[in-house]
Amino acid sequence: VVYGILGFKTHTKIALIVRREKGRLRNYFHIGTGNYNSNTSRYYTDIGLLSTNPTIASDLIELFNFLSGFSKQKIYQKLLVSPLSLRKKFVFLINREIENATKGRKGELIAKMNSLVDPEIIKLLYLASQKGVEINLIIRGVCCLYPQREFLSENIKVKSIIGHFLEHSRIFWFYNNGDPEVFIGSADWMRRNLDRRIEAITPIENSKLKSN
Repeated sequence: VVYGILGFKTHTKIALIVRREKGRLRNYFHIGTGNYNSNTSRYYTDIGLLSTNPTIASDLIELFNFLSGFSKQKIYQKLLVSPLSLRKKFVFLINREIENATKGRKGELIAKMNSLVDPEIIKLLYLASQKGVEINLIIRGVCCLYPQREFLSENIKVKSIIGHFLEHSRIFWFYNNGDPEVFIGSADWMRRNLDRRIEAITPIENSKLKSN
Protein backbone atom coordinates (compact mmCIF):
# COMPACT_ATOMS: atom_id res chain seq x y z
CA VAL A 1 0.00 0.00 0.00
CA VAL A 2 1.44 3.38 -1.00
CA TYR A 3 0.68 7.09 -1.15
CA GLY A 4 1.01 7.91 2.53
CA ILE A 5 -0.97 5.04 4.05
CA LEU A 6 1.93 2.64 4.41
CA GLY A 7 1.86 1.23 7.92
CA PHE A 8 -1.84 1.93 8.53
CA LYS A 9 -3.98 -1.05 9.40
CA THR A 10 -6.97 -1.50 7.11
CA HIS A 11 -9.80 -2.03 9.59
CA THR A 12 -12.79 -0.96 7.51
CA LYS A 13 -15.45 -3.56 6.62
CA ILE A 14 -16.40 -2.96 3.00
CA ALA A 15 -17.34 -5.06 -0.01
CA LEU A 16 -18.00 -3.94 -3.58
CA ILE A 17 -19.42 -5.93 -6.50
CA VAL A 18 -19.47 -4.48 -10.02
CA ARG A 19 -22.04 -6.35 -12.11
CA ARG A 20 -22.99 -6.02 -15.76
CA GLU A 21 -26.77 -5.74 -16.11
CA LYS A 22 -28.56 -5.16 -19.42
CA GLY A 23 -25.47 -3.80 -21.07
CA ARG A 24 -24.40 -1.47 -18.28
CA LEU A 25 -22.39 -1.73 -15.07
CA ARG A 26 -24.10 -1.53 -11.71
CA ASN A 27 -22.37 -1.31 -8.34
CA TYR A 28 -23.55 -3.22 -5.28
CA PHE A 29 -21.81 -2.60 -1.98
CA HIS A 30 -21.90 -3.51 1.69
CA ILE A 31 -20.50 -1.43 4.53
CA GLY A 32 -20.53 -3.19 7.87
CA THR A 33 -19.65 -2.65 11.50
CA GLY A 34 -18.08 -6.07 12.03
CA ASN A 35 -15.71 -8.59 10.60
CA TYR A 36 -16.42 -10.72 7.55
CA ASN A 37 -15.65 -13.78 9.65
CA SER A 38 -17.81 -16.90 9.76
CA ASN A 39 -16.68 -17.75 13.28
CA THR A 40 -17.19 -14.42 15.04
CA SER A 41 -20.46 -13.87 13.19
CA ARG A 42 -21.96 -16.60 15.35
CA TYR A 43 -21.21 -14.67 18.53
CA TYR A 44 -21.21 -10.97 17.55
CA THR A 45 -24.12 -8.69 16.71
CA ASP A 46 -23.34 -6.30 13.88
CA ILE A 47 -25.23 -4.28 11.29
CA GLY A 48 -24.46 -3.19 7.77
CA LEU A 49 -25.73 -1.22 4.79
CA LEU A 50 -26.35 -3.10 1.53
CA SER A 51 -27.10 -0.64 -1.25
CA THR A 52 -26.58 0.49 -4.82
CA ASN A 53 -26.39 4.20 -3.96
CA PRO A 54 -24.27 5.55 -6.84
CA THR A 55 -22.55 8.30 -4.84
CA ILE A 56 -21.41 6.04 -2.03
CA ALA A 57 -20.46 3.36 -4.57
CA SER A 58 -18.29 5.92 -6.34
CA ASP A 59 -16.64 6.75 -3.02
CA LEU A 60 -15.95 3.07 -2.38
CA ILE A 61 -14.37 2.63 -5.80
CA GLU A 62 -12.06 5.53 -4.99
CA LEU A 63 -11.32 4.06 -1.56
CA PHE A 64 -10.41 0.66 -3.01
CA ASN A 65 -8.19 2.42 -5.55
CA PHE A 66 -6.62 4.38 -2.70
CA LEU A 67 -5.93 1.17 -0.77
CA SER A 68 -4.40 -0.52 -3.80
CA GLY A 69 -2.19 2.47 -4.58
CA PHE A 70 -3.92 3.51 -7.80
CA SER A 71 -5.35 6.73 -6.39
CA LYS A 72 -4.36 9.63 -4.15
CA GLN A 73 -8.00 10.36 -3.31
CA LYS A 74 -8.40 12.44 -0.15
CA ILE A 75 -11.90 13.87 -0.53
CA TYR A 76 -15.03 11.72 -0.54
CA GLN A 77 -18.57 12.80 -1.33
CA LYS A 78 -20.43 10.80 1.35
CA LEU A 79 -18.05 8.46 3.16
CA LEU A 80 -16.14 9.51 6.26
CA VAL A 81 -12.69 7.98 5.89
CA SER A 82 -9.88 7.88 8.41
CA PRO A 83 -7.23 9.02 8.80
CA LEU A 84 -8.35 11.60 6.21
CA SER A 85 -11.70 13.07 7.27
CA LEU A 86 -13.29 10.98 10.02
CA ARG A 87 -12.05 12.85 13.09
CA LYS A 88 -12.71 16.24 11.51
CA LYS A 89 -16.30 15.28 10.65
CA PHE A 90 -17.12 13.92 14.10
CA VAL A 91 -15.74 17.09 15.68
CA PHE A 92 -17.92 19.13 13.32
CA LEU A 93 -21.04 17.09 14.16
CA ILE A 94 -20.54 17.43 17.91
CA ASN A 95 -19.79 21.15 17.59
CA ARG A 96 -22.99 21.61 15.60
CA GLU A 97 -25.00 20.16 18.50
CA ILE A 98 -23.15 22.53 20.84
CA GLU A 99 -23.97 25.50 18.61
CA ASN A 100 -27.65 24.57 18.48
CA ALA A 101 -27.79 24.17 22.26
CA THR A 102 -26.14 27.56 22.87
CA LYS A 103 -28.78 29.15 20.61
CA GLY A 104 -31.57 27.71 22.74
CA ARG A 105 -32.37 24.84 20.42
CA LYS A 106 -32.31 21.17 21.28
CA GLY A 107 -28.90 19.53 21.12
CA GLU A 108 -28.69 15.76 21.34
CA LEU A 109 -26.48 12.89 20.22
CA ILE A 110 -26.45 9.13 20.71
CA ALA A 111 -23.40 6.99 20.04
CA LYS A 112 -22.91 3.25 20.30
CA MET A 113 -19.46 1.72 20.06
CA ASN A 114 -17.02 -0.73 21.58
CA SER A 115 -14.71 1.78 23.27
CA LEU A 116 -14.49 5.50 24.02
CA VAL A 117 -10.89 6.49 24.68
CA ASP A 118 -9.93 9.45 22.47
CA PRO A 119 -9.01 12.49 24.64
CA GLU A 120 -10.08 15.11 22.09
CA ILE A 121 -13.53 13.59 21.60
CA ILE A 122 -14.01 13.14 25.36
CA LYS A 123 -13.07 16.77 26.02
CA LEU A 124 -15.53 17.90 23.36
CA LEU A 125 -18.30 15.74 24.84
CA TYR A 126 -17.69 17.33 28.25
CA LEU A 127 -18.04 20.77 26.65
CA ALA A 128 -21.22 19.67 24.87
CA SER A 129 -22.70 18.48 28.15
CA GLN A 130 -21.87 21.79 29.84
CA LYS A 131 -23.58 23.66 27.00
CA GLY A 132 -26.77 21.62 27.44
CA VAL A 133 -26.42 18.89 24.81
CA GLU A 134 -28.13 15.65 25.87
CA ILE A 135 -25.69 12.78 25.30
CA ASN A 136 -26.45 9.08 25.53
CA LEU A 137 -23.55 6.69 25.07
CA ILE A 138 -23.73 2.91 24.74
CA ILE A 139 -20.20 1.63 25.31
CA ARG A 140 -19.59 -2.10 25.45
CA GLY A 141 -16.00 -2.03 26.64
CA VAL A 142 -13.53 0.61 27.79
CA CYS A 143 -14.94 4.07 28.54
CA CYS A 144 -12.54 6.78 29.73
CA LEU A 145 -15.29 9.38 30.12
CA TYR A 146 -16.80 10.16 33.55
CA PRO A 147 -20.59 10.50 33.14
CA GLN A 148 -22.95 12.61 35.25
CA ARG A 149 -20.25 14.49 37.16
CA GLU A 150 -21.38 17.84 38.53
CA PHE A 151 -20.24 20.80 36.43
CA LEU A 152 -18.50 18.40 34.02
CA SER A 153 -20.79 15.81 32.47
CA GLU A 154 -24.22 16.14 34.04
CA ASN A 155 -25.95 15.65 30.67
CA ILE A 156 -24.02 12.51 29.71
CA LYS A 157 -25.34 9.01 30.38
CA VAL A 158 -23.32 5.87 29.70
CA LYS A 159 -24.58 2.32 29.67
CA SER A 160 -23.35 -1.04 28.47
CA ILE A 161 -25.48 -3.77 26.93
CA ILE A 162 -24.55 -7.25 28.09
CA GLY A 163 -26.40 -10.01 26.29
CA HIS A 164 -26.09 -13.48 24.84
CA PHE A 165 -24.18 -12.07 21.86
CA LEU A 166 -21.28 -9.63 21.87
CA GLU A 167 -22.51 -6.11 21.04
CA HIS A 168 -20.18 -4.97 18.28
CA SER A 169 -21.97 -2.39 16.12
CA ARG A 170 -20.96 1.26 15.88
CA ILE A 171 -23.82 3.72 15.38
CA PHE A 172 -23.71 7.52 15.58
CA TRP A 173 -26.88 9.66 15.72
CA PHE A 174 -27.00 13.46 15.77
CA TYR A 175 -30.24 15.41 16.28
CA ASN A 176 -29.23 18.23 13.91
CA ASN A 177 -32.04 20.62 14.87
CA GLY A 178 -34.79 18.14 13.99
CA ASP A 179 -33.21 16.69 10.86
CA PRO A 180 -31.21 13.76 12.31
CA GLU A 181 -28.03 12.47 10.72
CA VAL A 182 -27.08 8.83 11.27
CA PHE A 183 -23.83 7.02 10.53
CA ILE A 184 -22.59 3.44 10.90
CA GLY A 185 -19.22 1.83 10.34
CA SER A 186 -16.18 0.15 11.76
CA ALA A 187 -14.61 2.88 13.91
CA ASP A 188 -14.71 3.46 17.65
CA TRP A 189 -13.83 6.83 19.18
CA MET A 190 -10.21 5.83 19.77
CA ARG A 191 -6.99 7.40 18.50
CA ARG A 192 -6.09 4.26 16.60
CA ASN A 193 -9.42 4.28 14.73
CA LEU A 194 -9.50 8.00 14.04
CA ASP A 195 -5.82 8.55 13.26
CA ARG A 196 -3.95 5.31 12.59
CA ARG A 197 -6.33 2.97 10.77
CA ILE A 198 -8.18 2.96 7.48
CA GLU A 199 -11.85 3.17 8.44
CA ALA A 200 -15.02 3.99 6.54
CA ILE A 201 -18.19 5.38 8.08
CA THR A 202 -21.28 5.68 5.91
CA PRO A 203 -24.31 7.93 6.34
CA ILE A 204 -27.71 6.28 6.59
CA GLU A 205 -30.00 8.44 4.49
CA ASN A 206 -33.15 6.34 4.13
CA SER A 207 -35.75 7.86 6.46
CA LYS A 208 -37.17 4.48 7.50
CA LEU A 209 -33.75 3.14 8.42
CA LYS A 210 -32.92 6.31 10.34
CA SER A 211 -36.12 6.08 12.38
CA ASN A 212 -35.21 2.55 13.50
